[in-house]
Amino acid sequence: MAGVSVAAEWQLLYNRYYRKPELYQMQWKHVDLTRNKVACAPFGGPIAAIRDDAKIVQLFAESALRKLRIFTSSGRLISETVWKNPGGRLIGMSWSDDQILICITQDGTVYFYNIHAELINNFSLGKECFESSVVECVFWGNGVVCINELFGIFAVPDLKNPRAIKMSDCNLEDLPHCIAVIEPQYTMSGNVEVLLGVGDHVLLVEEDGVQQLGVGIGPLQKMVVSRTGKLLASFTHDGRLLVMSTDFSNIIFEYTCESALPPDQLAWCGMDSVLLYWDDMLLMVGPYGDPVRYIYDEPIILIPECDGVRILSNTSMEFLHRVPDSTVSIFQIGSTLPAALLYDALDHFDRRSAKVVYLYYLNASRNYILMKSFSSSYLPLGYENLRLIRSSLSEAVEACIDAAGYEFDISQQRTLLRAASYGQAFCSQFQRDFIQEMCKTLRVLNAVRHHEIGIPLSIQQYKLLTPSVLINRLINAHKYLLALRITEYLGMNQEVVIMHWACTKITASLGIPDASLLEILLDKLKICKGISYAAVASLADKNGRRKLAAMLVEHEPHSSKQIPLLLSIGEEDTALVKGIESGDTDLVYLVLFHIWQKRPSLEFFGTIQARPLARDLFVTYAQCYKHEFLKDFFLSTGQLQDVAFLLWKESWELAKNPMASKGSPLHGPRIKLIEKAQQLFSETKEHIFESKAAEEHAKLLRIQHDLEVTTKQAIFVDSSISDTIRTCIVLGNHRTAMKVKTEFKVSERRWYWLKVFALATIRDWDALEKFSKEKRPPIGYRPFVEACVDADEKAEALKYITKLTDPRERAEAYARIGMAKEAADAASQAKDGELLGRLKLTFAQNAAASSIFDTLRDRLSFQGVS
Repeated sequence: MAGVSVAAEWQLLYNRYYRKPELYQMQWKHVDLTRNKVACAPFGGPIAAIRDDAKIVQLFAESALRKLRIFTSSGRLISETVWKNPGGRLIGMSWSDDQILICITQDGTVYFYNIHAELINNFSLGKECFESSVVECVFWGNGVVCINELFGIFAVPDLKNPRAIKMSDCNLEDLPHCIAVIEPQYTMSGNVEVLLGVGDHVLLVEEDGVQQLGVGIGPLQKMVVSRTGKLLASFTHDGRLLVMSTDFSNIIFEYTCESALPPDQLAWCGMDSVLLYWDDMLLMVGPYGDPVRYIYDEPIILIPECDGVRILSNTSMEFLHRVPDSTVSIFQIGSTLPAALLYDALDHFDRRSAKVVYLYYLNASRNYILMKSFSSSYLPLGYENLRLIRSSLSEAVEACIDAAGYEFDISQQRTLLRAASYGQAFCSQFQRDFIQEMCKTLRVLNAVRHHEIGIPLSIQQYKLLTPSVLINRLINAHKYLLALRITEYLGMNQEVVIMHWACTKITASLGIPDASLLEILLDKLKICKGISYAAVASLADKNGRRKLAAMLVEHEPHSSKQIPLLLSIGEEDTALVKGIESGDTDLVYLVLFHIWQKRPSLEFFGTIQARPLARDLFVTYAQCYKHEFLKDFFLSTGQLQDVAFLLWKESWELAKNPMASKGSPLHGPRIKLIEKAQQLFSETKEHIFESKAAEEHAKLLRIQHDLEVTTKQAIFVDSSISDTIRTCIVLGNHRTAMKVKTEFKVSERRWYWLKVFALATIRDWDALEKFSKEKRPPIGYRPFVEACVDADEKAEALKYITKLTDPRERAEAYARIGMAKEAADAASQAKDGELLGRLKLTFAQNAAASSIFDTLRDRLSFQGVS
């Protein structure tokens, strides 16, 4: 009986059943579709209505002001706003894929409204549309095509990035009979194509050309492109419905209507049929068989969906769609398919047949044994049905689950799922999570279909839309509680819901004190772990609630998000503390640079002085890039020695300048820097050494600078005292060499070493000899010998070898100039056998000399000297 009552509401179009369940009784009052321009969003979206200013209508109790009103699909008012008619008459409006209401006025201005009737953007189609009014427009998902009074065609392919494109000129002399658009995603070129019904043919207009199609097929009065962009339904001047490919190469089917009067609306119902609507009749035409007629005594609007058409009237919302195969298999009158028998078995089960109840609770394998062992006469009728379909039981269960998904009636959903569950108990191989998944889906769909929410999605629409998009639409409609429950139920991320709620709460709660609002926000934000408190705080700051933002950001666990926001709201000191606590030097530097730019130097210095990590990081950076600023910091904190070290370092940096080695213009500033450093060092007792070193460094640089000026040779600066003395002697400037010796208290021993080797370098042997006779050299004569030997002057070396008092030194000196006998004599005087052995090795190539050393060594051994 249930199958009879369900199927009785179906209409047969050739071999396909269609049904038209009522989704809602509209909750609005005094809304007459004939008096309004209406735009209905697909996927169960909102309805926008505004009084049509192109019609003369009688005003009853309503205001003369026109209002743009937005309703849910169940007719509940979401929002409204006064329409101020800013750009002339409203030519057309439609909803984008993102549920943004697009309104186009006569002057070519495009206005964007959200579902709360708030104007969020606008742009102009251009000068040509402003000067020659827009007269018609055709929308698709995220685009629109407009025609102005001069028959210019303008397209906006993407309303998210609005930019008007002028299409090719068609040389029209009158407005086309009808317009249709093939969306860019369905064209070969990837650009929008506009179809114009002109005369007895159709013009295909693109940005870069115009084609003539279907010559002789028209005139066409109405055209509509299918959802896939492949088929075109059209109504001809002589009352024929033509369905053809969009390239006009093939007519799929043709139907002659009873009237040649063009329908008010033409729409696709899925992909299997086309709907034509006149004043009181809706005609559904398929490729085969007689059409189906529906009579209406009130105006309707057709809202195409991916799987059917929603029908809006003044009082109700219906959904006309094809009956799914699974539903037909169960409820078709006289059906004996497995799904129908399973559904019937549940009916017997519900009558509380004792044996069926008992068998239902047995395990699946035992049920099969019982089904085979009991005779059919002994078992109740419900169990007999199961026995008949046991080989197709999984197929029947699947059909019941599938049919439940297509139902809008909750009691029917429940019955079908119970039938599936009943059959599943006897079907061990069926995957049990199928029912659970369908239950989840239906709970979500039933929740959003409720008249309070008013989103009548079918299961196909829901799958195409996806749960995440549905959640976004719920939160945009401020249905936060439902969105939160759905995300929790489906295991989705709840952060997007909580964040949107928090932002809306802050915007709409300007009268609530910050502390109270903080408690409200924290109570909800804690629901979602890992949520960004910084993002919420940022929005609070943008809404002028800086105190609230500061309180919110305290709860942000991630320093990388917390600190930038603290800086943006002026909480620099708190940001610095947080950065130091995080231990992340990059974050500390971020805060330091921010404070550095905003505060006076002394205030900045005071801020970082009390924080060692911040101070040390600043010093490290400034040492490399900001010496002057660092000097100011050290001076402000009394660290004179650090300033001195910086000045000394700067002097060395100045020395690296290539110009510093070209004779001196930069040496003056260097000396002054070192002298300043010396003065600063002298003010602290702990840096006496550094003060003295700086003083001597400056004095040496001045002498070296004068020498380079005098000699015109850049060879003195930055050399050591010893090198300076040596160079002076080599150049013959003995007076300056002596001056350097005296100034820097060079010791006599050091002075003699330097002068001996300097004179040897210039081979001034007379001066060397004279120098050796001035007084007894404090370094002895050995350096004189070494200097002469190094210069390969053996004769000069002999002058000083004889003056060596140590026979060992004398023996080694003789050996160095190749005098074996003299070396042997000196070694024998020293009575050093080891020395004789070493000297013998020196003369190993000379047999006679080796013999001398051997003889002397034997003699020493005989005498007992080692």
